[in-house]
Amino acid sequence: MSESLLLTQIGTALAIIAGSLVIGYVVEKYLLKKLKKVADATKWECDEIIVCALRGRVLRWMLLGGFYSALLTIPPLPYSFTGFSKSLVIVLFVFSVTAAAADIAVGVINIYARKSQRAFQATSIFTNLTISLLFIVGALIIMQSLGISITPVLTALGVGGLAVALALQDTLSNFFAGLHILMSRPIRPGDYIRLDTGEEGYVVDITWRNTSLKNITENMIAIPNSKMASAKITNFALPSKSVIILVPLAVSYNSDLVKVEHITAEVAKEVMSEVPGGVIDYEPVVRFYSFGEYSVQFHVVLCVQEFAAQYLVKHEFMKRLHQRYRAEGIKVPLPEQMVYFKKDNDWVED
Repeated sequence: MSESLLLTQIGTALAIIAGSLVIGYVVEKYLLKKLKKVADATKWECDEIIVCALRGRVLRWMLLGGFYSALLTIPPLPYSFTGFSKSLVIVLFVFSVTAAAADIAVGVINIYARKSQRAFQATSIFTNLTISLLFIVGALIIMQSLGISITPVLTALGVGGLAVALALQDTLSNFFAGLHILMSRPIRPGDYIRLDTGEEGYVVDITWRNTSLKNITENMIAIPNSKMASAKITNFALPSKSVIILVPLAVSYNSDLVKVEHITAEVAKEVMSEVPGGVIDYEPVVRFYSFGEYSVQFHVVLCVQEFAAQYLVKHEFMKRLHQRYRAEGIKVPLPEQMVYFKKDNDWVED
């Protein structure tokens, strides 16, 4: 091969790589930027996810394509070099495309889950499962492109999968229990729940192994999915997030119960409308239920927007009610005990 032809082929290869780099830069710098503006102007959210997934990757794809094309134009080189280089380009390209597809799929799933919560919830278990499946498909495509037969691999995975399943029974049990929880939807991320074993808190996430709860004190509780699936769960966010609460109270027997009922309901309604977390249009209810040893006992029924709001609402209600009772002369009695003692063979009350 003449020296001039060799230089021409090398120059052509370098020109292809440089051209690919320029085209990729132009697409990244201008075309994707314009597509991002168009995507922001539309109501369809998936186009934004696609544009974001392509950003930073188009330049790499064009560069890999240019390098692969250059390998086809340069003079014959040892097969060990060209074969390895082509295989490396294919692996990198497929891996990058798979990563972009995973980002798009996860974004679409999260959008669908947010808009249609009845179908399923956007949790780590779905995200990780989607990413794993896409990368498995990408690995199979890479193997097929490299001339590796995937049939023996699938057979080996089937045999090895049985052994792995036996060794990881607890892990698989938690995984399928997590899928069962997501499909049956007894709980959702953001719900406040209480288990029959005493644990309670907001559902933060459902992973392939654990369900994470965050309690009122901001501590995280990790519960295995298999335990969650078999537990008795009280969900304070279903069918509605609003929660009815009972506030136990008592007044002395000398109190005018009609007046007590009127004042208590008035203060409760004021708290419902002014304190954050109260349900404004809810009508509080006062219900007397028992003649106690030293007081008339009753409940005040309030409603809060969600479970954690009850603490502030109760706090403000008790403060305002105590102040109002003092102003109106309504007494909240202290515990009393009648004592009799014997004096000159007669019982005397004290």
